[in-house]
Amino acid sequence: MDALIQWLYDSWPNHFANDYRWTWPIAESVHFFGLVLLTGTVGAFDLRLLGVIKGMRPADLHRLIRVGLAGFGMIVITGLLFISGAPEQYFYNSAFHLKVIALTAMGINVTLFYSREFRTVRALGPNDDAPRAAKIMAGVSLFLLVAVMLFGRMLTFFRPAYVGTF
Repeated sequence: MDALIQWLYDSWPNHFANDYRWTWPIAESVHFFGLVLLTGTVGAFDLRLLGVIKGMRPADLHRLIRVGLAGFGMIVITGLLFISGAPEQYFYNSAFHLKVIALTAMGINVTLFYSREFRTVRALGPNDDAPRAAKIMAGVSLFLLVAVMLFGRMLTFFRPAYVGTF
């Protein structure tokens, strides 16, 4: 782990994150904007599957998922910049470990949804109920989205003491 951390400290993203005064605060703003895009689009779609805003077809809401994917891209890029900028603060942080677990579970949930339920959900009309499995996946999606946000916020509270000789 120490070799990876040292490699990250020597990398250009680390220098970009730490050597310019405005890089980190701008990246945080972009990160949260991406989170808003992802949460707004995926959250609305999941809520529709759970029976809220039933007057809309799920397919109409699903068109917005592209915006959420753009937000996810923003989150990934800035998240990697944060990790590169202070690797020991993430790799030795239990909140980060939980965030990675929740992100992995989100990926599995999304894969299951698109491989098993999406065709049925896409064909639903206004006021149609989503299948039970799709509702469960939507609930899991919302739960994990909140968990990722919670663990991301907790990163600063569970920040480890300075470790290593970096």
